[in-house]
Amino acid sequence: MTSENQTMVTEFLFSIFPHLHEGGLLFFVPLLIVYVFIITGNLVIVIVVQLDTALRTPMYFFISVLSFLEIWYTTTTIPKMLSNLVSEQKTISLAGCLMQMYFFHSLGITEGCVLTAMAIDRYIAICHPLRYPTIMTPRLCIQLTAGSCLCGFLLVLPEIAWMATLPFCGSNQIHQIFCDFTPVLSLACTDTSLVVIVDAIHAVEILASFLVITLSYIRIIVVILAMPSAEGRHKAFSTCAAHLAVFLLFFGSVAVMYLRFSATYSVFWDTTIAATFVILAPFLNPIIYSLRNKDMKDAIGRLFRSQKTA
Repeated sequence: MTSENQTMVTEFLFSIFPHLHEGGLLFFVPLLIVYVFIITGNLVIVIVVQLDTALRTPMYFFISVLSFLEIWYTTTTIPKMLSNLVSEQKTISLAGCLMQMYFFHSLGITEGCVLTAMAIDRYIAICHPLRYPTIMTPRLCIQLTAGSCLCGFLLVLPEIAWMATLPFCGSNQIHQIFCDFTPVLSLACTDTSLVVIVDAIHAVEILASFLVITLSYIRIIVVILAMPSAEGRHKAFSTCAAHLAVFLLFFGSVAVMYLRFSATYSVFWDTTIAATFVILAPFLNPIIYSLRNKDMKDAIGRLFRSQKTA
C-alpha cells in the first residue's frame, strides 16, 4: 500500500553516470569510438555477406543476421549512455525505459536463438557432411531466423506489459547503465513477487540454448578429434572457433547477470557485468568474425579492392 502523499514516478534518473565536469567526457570519447566501431564493423560484415557469392552459405548467413541484430542491440542502450555522459539531465521517461527494456531483451534473446541455430548448423556440417546441403537449405535458414525473432520479441512482451501496469513512487534512481528488470522493479511501490515466475521462464530459455549449443559442440569436438587428417582437424576447428568464442562471451556474461537467483552483487560488479554484454561482447564480435576468419578477411579485401577500381 502507498500513502496518499507519495508522488508517482513518471521518469527515472541514471544515478550511476558521472557529470561532465566529474570526468564524463573521459568515458564519452572511448564509448563513442567503440559504438562507431561496432556499427561500422557489423555493417561491413552484413554488406560483404550479401555481396560476395563465396560467402553465401548457411554459416555466413547466420553471421550476417547476428551482425544485423548486434547493430540494433547496441543502439537500444549505447546512444542513451552517451547522452547521459554529457547531459546534465540523466533521465529517461517511464515509457522510454519500458521500450528500452523490451527491445534490449528481445534482441538479446533473438541473438541467443540465432547462436543456437548456428551451433546446429555447425553440428550438421561436421557430423553429417553428406546430408548437410539437403538439410540446411536457404528456406530452413530463413525459417530458423524468423523463429528466433518470433521467440525473442514475444517472450519478453508479457513481462513488459505487466510492468507497464505497476505504480512507481518514492525513489526514481536506477543504479545501472541502462533500464533493466531488477533495478526498475525495485522502485515499484507494490508487490512484484510475480516476477519470479517470469525470471524462471527466462532462465529455462537461457539454459535450453546453452544446453543445445554445449551438446552440439561436445559432439563436434568428438567427431573432429576422430578425423585422420591433421589438416582436416585444423580446418574444422577454425570454422567453429569464432562461434564458440562468441557463444562463451555472450552466454557467460548473460548467465552471470541473469542466473544469479538470490545472489546480489555490488553496484560496481553489476555495472561491470552489464558492460561486458552491452559493450564488450558487441565490440569483440566483428573482430572475431572478420580478423579471425580467413574467408571473411578475403571477402572484405575483395570488396575494398573493387571499390578502388570502380
